[in-house]
Amino acid sequence: MDRKPIHVTCPACWQDCELDIDPTLGDQQFIEDCWVCCRPMNITVTLWDGEVQVEVSDGND
Repeated sequence: MDRKPIHVTCPACWQDCELDIDPTLGDQQFIEDCWVCCRPMNITVTLWDGEVQVEVSDGND
């Protein structure tokens, strides 16, 4: 597995978090709880032309 760290900001408490993804799995969507406020974050990872794009939204929506 080829792990790559990504940085996201919780949409509820604005805390910066670092997550590891495996870019060899392609586009991904998952729910991860914030380490500070424990609210769910909906994380969408898109790989395009060798670049990693990350979108984060409130997981309760």
